[in-house]
Amino acid sequence: MTQENIRIVFMGTPEFAVTVLDGLLKHNYTIAGVITAPDRPAGRGQKIHESAVKAYSKSKGLTFLQPNNLKDETFLTDLKALNANLQIVVAFRMLPKVVWQMPVLGTFNLHASLLPDYRGAAPINWAIINGEKETGVTTFFIDDKIDTGAVIMQSKIEISATENAGELHDKLMHLGSDLVIKTIQIIESGNIKTTIQPIKETKTAYKLNKDNCKIDWSSSLKTIYNMVRGLYPYPSAWGLLSNGDELLNIKLYEVLEHPESHEHKNGHLIVSNKAIKVAVNGGYIELVSFKFPGKRQMDAVSFLNGFTFHENARML
Repeated sequence: MTQENIRIVFMGTPEFAVTVLDGLLKHNYTIAGVITAPDRPAGRGQKIHESAVKAYSKSKGLTFLQPNNLKDETFLTDLKALNANLQIVVAFRMLPKVVWQMPVLGTFNLHASLLPDYRGAAPINWAIINGEKETGVTTFFIDDKIDTGAVIMQSKIEISATENAGELHDKLMHLGSDLVIKTIQIIESGNIKTTIQPIKETKTAYKLNKDNCKIDWSSSLKTIYNMVRGLYPYPSAWGLLSNGDELLNIKLYEVLEHPESHEHKNGHLIVSNKAIKVAVNGGYIELVSFKFPGKRQMDAVSFLNGFTFHENARML
């Protein structure tokens, strides 16, 4: 099969998927259609927001569909009418069997981890939170479970000791775009060989929520440091500051780790004119960039110019 014979339906929603779709067009693949999320109200004003993939598709004059229900008969008819022989999924949602079985060449997904590790919704975040030294991207044929299908190809990348989830996201986005092209080329050649994944995974990319983004100040220095960088820029780690009679929620965007011995209790604050440090197991976490409710993001020096800490202030 040649490149000219490939007709692709692309499914995706965020910016991560846009880069992959752009790569397909730059390599002159035929995009028969794009499937993306319906427009949703978002933000304080609840203005209608369209997905990054929809905005890109419009700018390139691509045909796109925005189904609410992937099993809807009208959508299935429209999807079939696109006459695609390959479907590619990047950061979309779980597909029903009637959809992923439709094209003759199959449906493959790009996932931002080295499967079977970190199946799930937030693989980039959890790789950093858990202190991994490497991660990568995987292409696999979709089956009836989440991220469990036969692996086609993988590419690895190192995780530096200081990079955050946003920086790693951008690296994996481009690495993934390249891997998708290589995967299609393998499919074109007819020499594709897949590897069946083990059923059980040892590391899971749980969906992020308020509870698992809250800092436990009794954790180790490295654990807290990794958590903050693993959750930046979104959704961000957070903690509670007890300051006199006030209990304040603080979002943490950037911190420094200072390994050293001390005898302070966990959460104890050490405040100077230029720095705010929190005592934890194994050293101090220095708060570099953060945000209080109703305030803008700021650094420690700017914050200290207009805030007074109670003598018994501490992180809870």
